[in-house]
This record gives sequence, structure tokens and C-alpha cells, in this order.
Amino acid sequence: MRIFVAGHRGMVGQALADRLRGLGHEVVCRRRTELDLLDQRAVGRFFAEERIDQVYLAAARVGGIHANASYPAQFIYENLMIAANVTHQAFVAGIRRILFLGSSCIYPRLAAQPIREEYLLDGKLEPTNEPYAIAKIAGLKLCESYNRQYGQSHGIDYRSVMPTNLYGPGDNYHPENSHVVPALLRRFHQAKLDDAPSVSIWGSGQARREFLYVDDMAEGCVAVMDLPRAAYEAQTDPMRSHINLGTGEDVSIAELAELVRDVVGYRGDIRYDATKPEGTPRKLLDVSRASAVGWKARIPLAEGLHRTYSAYLASTRLTEEIEHV
Repeated sequence: MRIFVAGHRGMVGQALADRLRGLGHEVVCRRRTELDLLDQRAVGRFFAEERIDQVYLAAARVGGIHANASYPAQFIYENLMIAANVTHQAFVAGIRRILFLGSSCIYPRLAAQPIREEYLLDGKLEPTNEPYAIAKIAGLKLCESYNRQYGQSHGIDYRSVMPTNLYGPGDNYHPENSHVVPALLRRFHQAKLDDAPSVSIWGSGQARREFLYVDDMAEGCVAVMDLPRAAYEAQTDPMRSHINLGTGEDVSIAELAELVRDVVGYRGDIRYDATKPEGTPRKLLDVSRASAVGWKARIPLAEGLHRTYSAYLASTRLTEEIEHV
């Protein structure tokens, strides 16, 4: 098939593009300078010209607590526009298959654990990432709404997956705007280089998170997209049509920090700053729907962290070599 991966330069998009190419598909990618997904007319022209069979919608503005708090307007606007432009213009072009990638932050802050798909909209969202979460909820509801209105008449089959916290090669290591795994890897690595006596981490360390290696996520996305329609509909319903992707296991931030410290080889202390926000107390996904369709994560957290750190070291060395040329 000829498949458009929106957001191919990000960690998620890279993994999806690699997975799809490995399966023999022709993957179509565009840089933002070539196709601005915030520009509805440009998106419409692209789909009209490119003869796309399927779309994996992985493009998004993403970031950790600090980034969400600093740029709430950009987070909600850009993610809403990307979802609306891609979904509608794909429909106009006659594309019948889209996979929309959301996030586990769509669920209520105090949702019962593990979080089932039907808990969506059952309570208040986590304030630190509410704009992003609302945009992601809107994206999956776009897919559901187009299915409900045009599924029978136009053969539309738009699907959504909600991955848990993702990590892996190609992640964003920005010192302020990154997620927790790349932020910790960078911080411990720098502390090791500087021989710093300690590393400070936001929050108490007691918040719990589930982490999914990005290659496992890519396999899960393709597995969901490739399901026969009857098999997908057997695990979903028209108003709750998304499927969680996760490991079904979580760790505390303190446990994660210890793992990352060991992977990096840092020997200093870890200090927790409880005056800083730490987000939702716990986010553990119920992955029974994904298990029912035959998908399960394979890469343990410790192994995934080692792979991620190795990729980070390789990218750091490459950057240093380029700077010295």
C-alpha cells in the first residue's frame, strides 16, 4: 500500500515508517517545510495529488509538564488543527483508512486503575496537560464521528489507539520540553560527565507511570490497523472505538530514576523536589482489548532503556563530530 505517515520525523513517526517499510509498504513522508499540516488547503492539495491508501496520524506537538504549562495555547491549537485538517481532507480525497494516535493523558486524572477505554470523559482531566488532552480527545472523536456518519455510505473505517507513555530512539531530549524518560537520561548523563554529586527530580517520586518502547508501539499500531473490520468492531463500540496500547505494568518515578541511573552508570544521589508538580498520581492502562486482538508488548523496560541510552550516545557522538567538522 501507499501509506502517509504524518509526523515521520518524530520518535513515533520514525518507528511507524520503519515498521511499514519492513512490511513492504510504500511510505510517503513530508517535512513541515514541504507540507504544513496546520494549513488546510495545503493538506487538501497533498491528498488530492498523492493517491494515498492509508494514513497514520502521528504528527503532534508534544512535551512534558513544563512544555504543556508554558505553551498551552500552542498545544491545543496545533493539535486540534492537525487532527481536523488531516481527517477531513483525507475524507474529501476518498481515503477510507486512518489510524489516529492519541495518548493516555485523555483519561480522567483520578480514573480507576487500570484504565479501561470506557473511562474516557468520566471525570476531570489532569490540569497540567488538559489542553493537549482535549485536542487528542477531539481527534479520536473526529474519527468516531466520521465513522458514524459516513461509515456505511462511504466505507469509512477510521481507528484510534491510545498509547501509554512512549520512549525509545529518536526521542526529544530538550532540557525543558522533553518527557520524563529522555529528560532523566539526559540529566543523569550530564551529571555523570560533570561528576555532579546529585540530580534533582520534580515531584515526590511516588507518581506511577507505564512505559512502552516505541517499536512495540509501532507493531501494535499496525496490528490494530490491519485487523479485519469485524474483529475491530468486536472489541470496540461506536462511541468508544479506541484501543489502549501499553504493557499493563507500571513503576514509580523513583523506581524509574533508579533504573535510568543504573543504565547511565551515574553514582551520585537522587533528590526529589516535592514543591514541583508531578501530574496524575497514576496512569496504568487496561490492555485487555489489545490482548484480545493478539498484540502484546515484548520489550521489558530495562532492556528498552539500555537501547534508548545507546541510541542517545550514538546521536550525541554524531552531533559532536558534526560540530567539529
